[in-house]
Amino acid sequence: MATGKKAKPSYFNAIMGVALVLFLLGVLGWLLINGRALSRAFKEDLEISVDFHDNVADESVNRMRSILDRQPFVRNSGIITKEEAVKMENEVEGGNMIDFLGYNPLFTSITLKLHEEYVNKDSLAKIKLFILQSNVVRDVTWPNVVVDNMNSNLRKIGIILAGISVVLLIVVIFLIDNTVRLAMFSNRFLIKTMQMVGATRSFITRPFDLRAFLNGLLSGVVAVVGLWLVMSFADAQLPALSSLNDPFLVSFLMLGMLVLGVFISMFSTHRSVVKYLKMHVDDLY
Repeated sequence: MATGKKAKPSYFNAIMGVALVLFLLGVLGWLLINGRALSRAFKEDLEISVDFHDNVADESVNRMRSILDRQPFVRNSGIITKEEAVKMENEVEGGNMIDFLGYNPLFTSITLKLHEEYVNKDSLAKIKLFILQSNVVRDVTWPNVVVDNMNSNLRKIGIILAGISVVLLIVVIFLIDNTVRLAMFSNRFLIKTMQMVGATRSFITRPFDLRAFLNGLLSGVVAVVGLWLVMSFADAQLPALSSLNDPFLVSFLMLGMLVLGVFISMFSTHRSVVKYLKMHVDDLY
């Protein structure tokens, strides 16, 4: 009975310790998911401007838009007429361009927003060549500096976060393993006693493995609830974050936290039990 009573606090500490490290890993995973979603949002918000020659008929513009809408790289498109373009420019500059110049120097254009995988230097160059095959198109432009800096910076951030994730995963596995082994230390005499009275290895390990499964699952549930609370608080403070969250990836992350907690708890517990079964009684002290 004394052994059992002493084991309970150890199990509680193990459950909370495992839950804490799983929670930290989950938070980093959530940041990675949001970073990925934020990267996609930035790229898909980039506008490509397809400018037409002056006096191009509306039918030609609409026909070109129809052709572009059928291309795999186009996410959505819109038409900005000469009149709309100069009105937008006047709002930005705070003046009247036509009164100042005496004419409207702007062109009718189609604005394109592309799918994420096409927002890079090489793909944009190929898209420009494709569109310029039309003799009604004057030019295809986009903010080059923004594209170059965005891809470079997002790549660096991704590498840094991936590196931190790998290191933290290793630390998490190590911490969980040590936490579980410390919890099993208080049961070493019970394990050895069961062996000495003739219990088989499978009979001895089965209840500990089952307890490890339940403990790991409970740790995972506590960690998932903690992560959900953090996500809910973040969404309440920054509502825009909710639109970036990918439900599938978030669900996969939470499932991964549960599986990792159960797997490492069971593996560490089983290994500890087998270790004490192989030890001599005198070595237990």
